[in-house]
Amino acid sequence: MQKLKRLSAAVLIAAVIGMMLLPFTAFADTPYVTYTINGYGQIRQTQTAYLAHSTITKFGEESLASPSDIFIASDGLIYVADSGNARIVIGDMNGELVGIIGEGTLKNPRGVFVTGAGEIYVADRDAGKIFIFDKQGTLTGEYGKPSSPLYGDEVSFLPIKLVVNDAGIMFVVCESNTNGIVEISPTDGGTFLGYFGTNFAATSLTTIIYRAILTDAQRAKMVSNIPATPTNLTIDDKGLIYTVTRGNKNDTLKRLNIAGTNMISNHDDTYADTPTAVAAGNHDNVYVADQQGYIFEYNNEGEMLFVFGGPDDGSQRVGLSTMVSGIAIDSADRIYVLDSDKAQIQIYTPTEFTDLLHSALYLYSKGRYTEAKEPLGKILGMNSMFDYANKAMGRCCFQEDNYSEALRYARLAKDYNGYSDAFWEIRNVWLKNNIMIVILVLVLIWVAVKVIKSLDKKKHILDKPRKFFRKLKKNRFISDFCYAFRYMRKPADSAYGIAAEGRATWIVSTVLLVIFMIEFIINKYTCGFLMKTVMEGRYEILGDIGAIAAIVAAVTACTYLVSTINEGEGTVKKIYTFFCYSLTPYIVLTPLTYLLSHVLTNNEMFLPGMLAILTYGWIAVIAVIGLKEVNNFTMGQTVKVILLTAFAALILALLIFIIYVLWAQVFEFIFALGGEGVYRLGN
Repeated sequence: MQKLKRLSAAVLIAAVIGMMLLPFTAFADTPYVTYTINGYGQIRQTQTAYLAHSTITKFGEESLASPSDIFIASDGLIYVADSGNARIVIGDMNGELVGIIGEGTLKNPRGVFVTGAGEIYVADRDAGKIFIFDKQGTLTGEYGKPSSPLYGDEVSFLPIKLVVNDAGIMFVVCESNTNGIVEISPTDGGTFLGYFGTNFAATSLTTIIYRAILTDAQRAKMVSNIPATPTNLTIDDKGLIYTVTRGNKNDTLKRLNIAGTNMISNHDDTYADTPTAVAAGNHDNVYVADQQGYIFEYNNEGEMLFVFGGPDDGSQRVGLSTMVSGIAIDSADRIYVLDSDKAQIQIYTPTEFTDLLHSALYLYSKGRYTEAKEPLGKILGMNSMFDYANKAMGRCCFQEDNYSEALRYARLAKDYNGYSDAFWEIRNVWLKNNIMIVILVLVLIWVAVKVIKSLDKKKHILDKPRKFFRKLKKNRFISDFCYAFRYMRKPADSAYGIAAEGRATWIVSTVLLVIFMIEFIINKYTCGFLMKTVMEGRYEILGDIGAIAAIVAAVTACTYLVSTINEGEGTVKKIYTFFCYSLTPYIVLTPLTYLLSHVLTNNEMFLPGMLAILTYGWIAVIAVIGLKEVNNFTMGQTVKVILLTAFAALILALLIFIIYVLWAQVFEFIFALGGEGVYRLGN
């Protein structure tokens, strides 16, 4: 009986330990975090998209040496360009060897592609040729450097990657060939069709200015501004070609149609820094592998869905890489990542979350929007903050003419284009239903104004209100407040009133500044969705008030000091007054901008933009005139004071920053010293 109790206790302890270890085992299988991008363009952590499944270190007894490319054929077989052994190794996902081809023929195979018919194309850099093998591994053809003069006599032919379309046309990436992708037809032993998908050379304004002013000899010494050579490429089942290029910033990933035009216009700046490989997915998606081991997944518009993986820190954990050189996707959405440094293949399998997303992508691309809503709903049930799912759900609702729901999901996803489209439809319906009422109200208002004017002319019904307002304007505060609006219309004359007629007042100026702050905060946080520039639910009202007050105080102080040095006649009070009065155009026009932001779509957003330009331009003009008149400056002196004030404000900001940093270090030292004292007293 005692032994039975001991055995039961041992089993119970083992079960508890096993349960405790389960979470750590799952974590060990996924030694990386998965990220996505939200509607604000920020990288955020999300559910694990792919699990590190297994690793292939060799096929049968054949090990790899510096492999450089991988391809998954339609039958599921894996083709690896085993560059170090100068051969193509064929195997399956279980690591079983199926065959070896190219031994004795290949020199440095860097790219491999298999057609639907089973033909194996190999890009051999050192041989300077493209070799073609049949299913049995027999050499059936080869293509060398194109003989066409359009290719370039001085341009070498060093093929490193290639794809082949259904017509047998080869698209070849050649090392150091900056003209673009080499397009070769199989006719007549290889016909050069031209360069395809050429990258553009980025030219900055500074470079243009330098080249304009430098001599020919000096320009010759400058670094040549030439386009980057594509790093890798792939082709999807529609015949569209994807390329990746290092150092091409927002054009790192391209989706090229038959004319070589890039169909991706996304500029979220979420592309790999050092892309080495690209693979087309099965759901109108595409994968990009970074050299450091990060795997990026995008939709067909170039919007990032996931990024996961990462560099191996030496722990040799499954799922982390050292030097990625290739990526491939099989029919089950498994990802095969080729690591040339480790000479192995890492396999990742999609999670349920990713399978649902892929299902939604496929259904949406086929126009089956109602069906796509089911997997999207499940995704949002797992993660309601996954913005791409909210965006896709909004687009599905839009296609079903459910514009109110489309608007809601677009707002959740920060999908400005989707929001604009849905709002346009809602506004259009409202106008159709209410246009007659709107016209009737406007006509009634017009008639009412005409009747009141007529009655006032005959019976003087507005005499009492006019007397009341005339009496009200005699109040000093009201008079000075209204003077601000006169300053907005006639700044030169009104500035003289500030300088010589005692129109400078602290109270009215401060009231105007407070009104400016209130309008600024209301417009910033509650304007129309399409004009909002801050995150939903994020309020920094005290910080905004403090920033505005600090700017006004700094500009007033710097302007006074610089004006005084330059023999200006303005006092602090006068300078503060004209500066606050100069904000009147913002106070008058911002309510109109605010109203427009709630009723306009993207197509009409140029109106608030023009209004903003008018507002700030108006403020700048009357502020300059006010500075000139209050200080009795010439225009030359005014410009000089403005430049010196800007310099003084910059120096002041730098001084405040230095003081802030020094005090932060002092407080950090005091806290550290106090913590050390508490620690020592405790011991």
